[in-house]
Amino acid sequence: MLSADLMKRPLIAVLNGPNLNMLGLRQPDVYGHATLDDVEQICIQAAERLDVAIDFRQTNGEGELVSWVQECRGRANGIVINPAAYTHTSIALLDALYAVELPVIEIHISNIHRREEFRHHSYVSQVARGVICGLGVRGYAHALQAMADIIEDEG
Repeated sequence: MLSADLMKRPLIAVLNGPNLNMLGLRQPDVYGHATLDDVEQICIQAAERLDVAIDFRQTNGEGELVSWVQECRGRANGIVINPAAYTHTSIALLDALYAVELPVIEIHISNIHRREEFRHHSYVSQVARGVICGLGVRGYAHALQAMADIIEDEG
């Protein structure tokens, strides 16, 4: 349960898709050695600095990710999402992001445009206000900064 102080802060959902629970183990030459716990700590520190609250989650299931996006409507002020492989495959995720009518920042740890051709297309980019890719796990802090700015600008 969120404290009264945190409930007053704008809420940003930080949602992560499949295989991100394997950070630090999976292809460290591509994704680095940081773990998902490290990413969460980066997000917590950024949120404190920006005076926002975050709801940090990871799932390997497409349906669960879609449900989490839907839960954001009327609850969160924005979504930062690393859809991982669902970036390139999930129309269901795209439809959910459109349905919630919230600002979205898409993030990728690696530069998807320097990788295999199939990774160059993103369904999520169609709804995202911005895309951050290739900056490693520190890109999450940039995404939170961008989202906090959007929330502030839009009142």
